[in-house]
Amino acid sequence: MKYNLLTFLLLLFSFSSFSQKITREEYINRYQLLAIEEMNRSGIPASITMAQGILESGSGNSELSKSSNNHFGIKCKTGWKGKKVYYDDDHKNECFRKYTSVEESYIDHTNFLMDNPRYAFLFQLEHTDYKGWARGLKKAGYATAHDYDKRLIKIIEDHKLHRLDLKMTLNAMSSFEQKSMGNQDISNTLTVNAFQSHKVIKMNQIKAVVARQGDTYEMLAQEFGLNDWELYKFNDQRPGYRPLANEIVYIQAKKSKSKGKTTHRVEAGESMHYISQVYGIKLKSLCKRNRMNSGQMPQVGQIIKLR
Repeated sequence: MKYNLLTFLLLLFSFSSFSQKITREEYINRYQLLAIEEMNRSGIPASITMAQGILESGSGNSELSKSSNNHFGIKCKTGWKGKKVYYDDDHKNECFRKYTSVEESYIDHTNFLMDNPRYAFLFQLEHTDYKGWARGLKKAGYATAHDYDKRLIKIIEDHKLHRLDLKMTLNAMSSFEQKSMGNQDISNTLTVNAFQSHKVIKMNQIKAVVARQGDTYEMLAQEFGLNDWELYKFNDQRPGYRPLANEIVYIQAKKSKSKGKTTHRVEAGESMHYISQVYGIKLKSLCKRNRMNSGQMPQVGQIIKLR
């Protein structure tokens, strides 16, 4: 019965959600922590980073952002030694930077502004002066649109992104404001630490969290002070994978064997990866112990050795 409850929380299949179009609100929810973290590192307003990401990537729905994780429309420029992708923009077949994750795109956006002398004057502004930053980006020629600053400001004000500049997520800030106005229906538990909002559980003596709708490995990595590649490795997932609601995500490396149950009988729809997540066992170790190749599906009724 114990393991039936655990399996209910896990995915039966590892399906990607890349094909689904996301809204601005969903985009903000997924990446707001990245914008706050980059503000902490550089002083660039989180509202500006978020608004540029929304505008330049079409809220993560543009062909460029989907094919290369490039959320800020940054072109290769001289000196870029990373991967490249070619895309029609102001001119045909222009070179754009390609990243392995959205987090890399956010980090490179910060570095791009910090390392380029033409943006140096912006860092004299307060991190809460989003209007000054928007106008400065237009003045420095970040984009060719004549109303680029007005577009950024509108996005920020429409979605109240200036709240992010106070280092609070939108949900936390909203509940904080509701309570300050005397709304007794808002619980204290709703006002959470923006960087630690998931409850940590233990499976096979390993720390893990249950993913919520809209979570990404980038968001969870920021919350727990990890690199996104660590979460991909801990959970035996490919770069770019997005967890679905109620999926277990390990925030520590899994064990090489189970600390409890010794075997598992395979049921319909279960993969070796699924079983490895249920019991907190490294996929490679589980396959090796059962003399199976990576990607090989177990048979229904098969007994899998866990230790």
